[in-house]
Amino acid sequence: MEVFVNAKAFSIQCYKLTKSLPSYEMGNLVQQIRRAAVSVVLNIAEGCSKSSAMDRVRFFEIARASLVEVDAALDICEELEFISKATYPELQKSMNSCFALLSNLILKTKPSG
Repeated sequence: MEVFVNAKAFSIQCYKLTKSLPSYEMGNLVQQIRRAAVSVVLNIAEGCSKSSAMDRVRFFEIARASLVEVDAALDICEELEFISKATYPELQKSMNSCFALLSNLILKTKPSG
């Protein structure tokens, strides 16, 4: 699935980025970004394994919420100048693509009615 591939690539980008954050953020922003980024991928995977459409949608929505969480954390990192102004737009582009793919998947998966 394109959304899974995109989310996995974004998660890897986040891991690589967090290696460059200050060491004093290791227990705070670094871990939060990593957990939320991996949560996107894992919830997509788990959602795909569910037999009911409602269960799949629930996991895809959790994945999308985790993506929003990463976005907020990266915004804080950018404001604190932990990440460069050049890096941030690339991450945002990847996030926006993943968000759009997840939103489309949710719409297609939701049962009618």
